Amino acid sequence: MKQIFAFSLSILISFSLFAQNDSSHKRGGFFKKATSILSKSSDGSSDLSKTEIASGLKEALSRGAQKSSAKLSMTDGFFKDAAVKILLPKEVQNVESKMRMLGMGKLVDNAVLSMNRAAEDASKQAAPIFLAAIQKMTITDAVNILRGSDTAATSYLRGATTPRLIAAFKPVIEESLQKVKATKYWNDVFKTYNRFSNEPVDTDINNYVTTQALNGLFYYVAQEEVNIRKNPAARVNDILKKVFAN
Repeated sequence: MKQIFAFSLSILISFSLFAQNDSSHKRGGFFKKATSILSKSSDGSSDLSKTEIASGLKEALSRGAQKSSAKLSMTDGFFKDAAVKILLPKEVQNVESKMRMLGMGKLVDNAVLSMNRAAEDASKQAAPIFLAAIQKMTITDAVNILRGSDTAATSYLRGATTPRLIAAFKPVIEESLQKVKATKYWNDVFKTYNRFSNEPVDTDINNYVTTQALNGLFYYVAQEEVNIRKNPAARVNDILKKVFAN
């Protein structure tokens, strides 16, 4: 009995020292996870392996990417969602009010609608791009992510893959913009406006819509990650239940 007590005490002391020294980790991060795993392993079962951590995080990101792509690729997925709707760039939003004052609101409306339609169309292609990037996550990446915030996996995916995603996504956006005549509407807006302005506007619609579309997709990937981390009902298979158990 004394040996068991001494062993338990030594574990508690070790974890207390770890928590005091680990100021870089947020409350509820790796320390909470490690404590949870230890308590669940007291019956002699093996701890959560690094491979399982990687599998669980890849599964969470994959689900988020697929749901995000499916949601936003629907008609009005962007256009009628205030959280991700693509508006005119901030630096030229004064253009919109001036054009409406000049009776050209319809041109503006067409431009905004077509940008969102292009993003919705391109989002159909997003899931495979995301999934290919997710599979490249290493075990070291996964362990670090588990120690992070509630959207650490999404942040990792964004930081590690944005240049490649832009390279792959931009041609799809460009094709979509042409398909829904977004480029035409955009040019109509600013060609008309520039007739009345001493400061002509020249904004790259392709770059802008690509960036905004990816922002929308990552927004909902992050929402799904948070949901899986915090909501047990969202953990729909064994690996998610095991990795994200409280």
